[in-house]
Amino acid sequence: MKGSCLCGAVEYEIDELDMPIAHCHCRTCRKAHAAMFASTAGVRREHFRWLKGEEKRTAFESSPGKLRHFCSVCGSHLVAERPAQPHVIVRVATLDEDPGAKPAAHIWRSHDAAWLQDGKDVPSYQEWPPGR
Repeated sequence: MKGSCLCGAVEYEIDELDMPIAHCHCRTCRKAHAAMFASTAGVRREHFRWLKGEEKRTAFESSPGKLRHFCSVCGSHLVAERPAQPHVIVRVATLDEDPGAKPAAHIWRSHDAAWLQDGKDVPSYQEWPPGR
């Protein structure tokens, strides 16, 4: 399965997801993704390969020992890692195809922001709202 950044400058490939998909609500994921949560899954290092864009890839140490890898052109956050761990944490939304798995959990809900809640009373549209 291949994955890439928004502009296509950086690409990676995985053999499989080795851990369940989780929606992480922690403060650092919210900030890094500018979203209410980040969908992540662990992939063993031997099942992960960078394919393209090494010169465009950069990393940020968001907390002690945790590196977040992203594209220096478009800013897409692709992978996070703690180098001592046997896996990387893939940002599932950057996969270019369906991984064939559904999310198993929401984690770090204690960090939720009340104004980011996905309320059932909020209108939902397939695309733009009518009249837009």
